[in-house]
Amino acid sequence: MQAQGLHLVLLALLPTLALGLLEGLYCGKEDCYDVLGVNRESSKSEIGKAYRQLARRYHPDLHRGAEAKAAAETQFKLVATAYEILRDEESRTDYDYMLDNPDAYYAHYYRYYRRRVAPKVDVRVVIVVVLTIVSVIQYYSGWQRYDSAIKYFATVPKYRNQALDIARDEIQERIQKKGKNKMSKNDQREELERIIRRVIEEKMDVKGGYAKPTLWDVLWVQLIICPYTILSFIVWHAQWFWRYTVMKQPYGREQKLHLIRRHLGMGQHQFEAQEDKLIEEYLHLELWERDNFVAWKAEQDEEMKKKLAENPRYKAYRRYMKNHGPGRITFED
Repeated sequence: MQAQGLHLVLLALLPTLALGLLEGLYCGKEDCYDVLGVNRESSKSEIGKAYRQLARRYHPDLHRGAEAKAAAETQFKLVATAYEILRDEESRTDYDYMLDNPDAYYAHYYRYYRRRVAPKVDVRVVIVVVLTIVSVIQYYSGWQRYDSAIKYFATVPKYRNQALDIARDEIQERIQKKGKNKMSKNDQREELERIIRRVIEEKMDVKGGYAKPTLWDVLWVQLIICPYTILSFIVWHAQWFWRYTVMKQPYGREQKLHLIRRHLGMGQHQFEAQEDKLIEEYLHLELWERDNFVAWKAEQDEEMKKKLAENPRYKAYRRYMKNHGPGRITFED
């Protein structure tokens, strides 16, 4: 009796298994094409037309009675599911693959749930949003660094006194108007700080990582002009090779500074942040010549060793390392 029942169950499931239809995937035991009354050769417009007709026929609001409304709602959901599957090219391809390969159960589940779980947002939109956020953060972070640099220079006596000397006439004019405007001491102090800050911003050429930010520095603009940047890089190196390697032309000031910066291993912003006096010293020592730079670097290293040897803290460190060795420091030490 049990064997006969199992035989009947297998006979009932045989049509759906042969068609590759699985419960819980796509239209379940129903064929999505049959649900819409179309075939696998039907175009997207034909599928859309069939869906609209069936949607009007099975819309729950057009049926009266609880049983009729419930049956219509079930069929309406099935029609909507079939249309969602067949209107999308990738989803339709996965569904056709399931019909053509009924034995690949795991592949069917993977394809189906990969599409269901995957985010619906276009990757291009995500990339655009991320680049925009990074660019905005980068731009305002640059302004914060620049503002910090200006505030720092306003507290350094050297730059503060220079700003006071430059703005002396303007400050005197403000003081003369004090009788008319009746400025308090606190207002006078704030006005003085504003004048000093403005003068420092106008006269101080802040370079390096604390330089005044521009829109050309943000990531979005850099990506847009990336082809131009690459082309300029290639042209610049080609001109350098032709002029100074092939034609043996003498170096100009910019070319000398470029070679010095490359010998020092500094970035553009880092090199520009050096004091003008130090850069002039580099030029005076002709450090663009490799031999001169190597000799100068050896002298600098030797001088640094002498300073470290005379430093009490460095002496104590060397003495400790000699007696105890590395990696054995304790709280008692």
